[in-house]
Amino acid sequence: MEVRAAGLGMLRVVCLFAAFDAVWLLDSGMLFPRESPSREVKELNGLWDFRADDSTNRNQSFERAWYKKRLAETGPVIDMPVPASYNDITQDAALRDFIGWVWYEREVVVPARWIADEGTRVVLRVGSAHYFSIVWVNGVKVTQHAGGHLPFEVEIGSLIREDPTTPCRITIAVNNTLSLETLPPGKIQYMEDRTKYPEGFFVQYIYFDFFNYAGIHRPVLLYTTPKAYVDDITVVTDFLDNTGLVKYKVSVQGAATGTIKVTLKDKDGRSVASSSKPSGVLKVEDVNLWWPYLMHENPGYLYSMEVHLIATDGRSTYEDMYTLPVGIRSVAVTSTQFLINNKPFYFHGVNKHEDSDIRGKGFDWPLIVKDFNLLKWMGANSFRTSHYPYAEEILQMCDRHGIVVIDECPGVGIKDIRSFGNASLAHHLDVMDELVRRDKNHPSVVMWSVANEPASEMPPAEFYFETLIKHTKDLDPTRPVTYITDSNYARDKGAPFVDVICVNSYFSWYHDSGHLELIPLQLNNQFENWYGKYKKPIIQSEYGADAVPGLHSDPPVMFTEEYQNIVLQSYHSVFDQKRKQYVIGELIWNFADFMTVQGLTRVVGNKKGVFTRQRQPKRAAFILKERYWRLANETGRLGLSPSNHQCHAVKYPW
Repeated sequence: MEVRAAGLGMLRVVCLFAAFDAVWLLDSGMLFPRESPSREVKELNGLWDFRADDSTNRNQSFERAWYKKRLAETGPVIDMPVPASYNDITQDAALRDFIGWVWYEREVVVPARWIADEGTRVVLRVGSAHYFSIVWVNGVKVTQHAGGHLPFEVEIGSLIREDPTTPCRITIAVNNTLSLETLPPGKIQYMEDRTKYPEGFFVQYIYFDFFNYAGIHRPVLLYTTPKAYVDDITVVTDFLDNTGLVKYKVSVQGAATGTIKVTLKDKDGRSVASSSKPSGVLKVEDVNLWWPYLMHENPGYLYSMEVHLIATDGRSTYEDMYTLPVGIRSVAVTSTQFLINNKPFYFHGVNKHEDSDIRGKGFDWPLIVKDFNLLKWMGANSFRTSHYPYAEEILQMCDRHGIVVIDECPGVGIKDIRSFGNASLAHHLDVMDELVRRDKNHPSVVMWSVANEPASEMPPAEFYFETLIKHTKDLDPTRPVTYITDSNYARDKGAPFVDVICVNSYFSWYHDSGHLELIPLQLNNQFENWYGKYKKPIIQSEYGADAVPGLHSDPPVMFTEEYQNIVLQSYHSVFDQKRKQYVIGELIWNFADFMTVQGLTRVVGNKKGVFTRQRQPKRAAFILKERYWRLANETGRLGLSPSNHQCHAVKYPW
């Protein structure tokens, strides 16, 4: 048996590394900016000048070329914090609901040594801006980007060196308009009835249940590299017995020749493997594997891969250093299990949103650290980035603390048949390119999700998702791919192509409202139908009920905390039966209450959170805490107690 197991392990590694070599579809990198002896980072967060183009056609700012002069010279500006959504910053209802172009501007002092040294690249990077962005430096357009949740950057060194005495004026125009071809999709409708609406009145319709926050949501910064630099690093990991295997490839830009030194170090800074080749396999004896939280006494173990480049372009010699955190682990899927490091892993976690008071979707370290403390307090081992990619810093936290991630692209609300067209598909493929390029090296990311609740029963959905899922697997053959469905199991066009079935259902809420007694029957049938047809493991990717905090009723009625509790407990009883067979996870909707558009079914947002928007627990949070710690003891084999949750508190990264 041991010989056979060893043979199967070797076969797994050979297949994995063969897949690694099979394709290199991404021709450029998107490494997270890190300081090193050869690199500097200058954050541009803080107050920016801000102005919305509220002209009738939303185009006056371009007609009058606001970017050609200081924004304050074009008209009145206000202070706007970056990063943050602009919607909730002021008392202006029109700005809260604004659709169209808004303009940000800031003058930056660039260090003189950056300008003087022509061998230094100066890169402007925007963590994310929702949705479509155009960037100018000193009135010159330098880049544009479509998509509201992923970073983009441009080299501006030559431009700022044209006149070193001129301040570096950065102007960013952002438009949050959504169309049938954006991700997520939406639709603009102009109202023509002049007895009800003034001329030019329009409404932005969206097909998703969260507020369309807009603005510059993540940090803006300048960073430097040498002219010849490490552009990208790709790692794929596995292990055999006690030996860790790190397959890597380093891509270099700016030089035809050079030498590379790759050194893998453990947490104590000791070298455990090294190479002088741009690609290869590092072998780590007595490896410390990356384990999920509560699955091992030492979760989230990370090595450091130091890449040292010395290169020449024929005239000058350049030296660059970049350090990449590396977690060594394996991921696999069978017909009934999800395996991490060859051990069955059961997802007991949450769905989240990047959402909070005042900041909207703006990046906020205190909120992030608070959320991680709450996740670990309740015994959650995983979450899905519903319904868009989260900030890179959040994934770095997951890497360090062993929180497993289902990484989802912004393909939410694909409901209109016109959103399955060629233009939509081409953009969706581009977004997956950007997502995989950014997140491919995170050990916490164990699965890609290409969409949430699309109209997957429509005829065009079959080609659309077959193409999209195949493309994603070509980009990264090492991780499973899914999408989140709420359709009928018999008519779902995309399910044959996914590796894991992820199902959303809200029995006794959106269907048969108030009839709690129907949950066991309907949920059991749901699982039996999906597994019976596709023979793939299943995650209950959403379930839950709204609860207004402090609202009580006995017998329970909808929107009370008691009703939410019974919904959860009814689902849990079925989960406990099916997880012994083929159900591999449960993710509550939602971690915390969040804002939505105004409507008859939402009272100041979605109240399905087990925490309030201010991160205070409802009774449901304690039900999940008790359950998740029990599941951790059953599946993680650590014998831990929630009373000891202080022992697992977040260690701050600074």
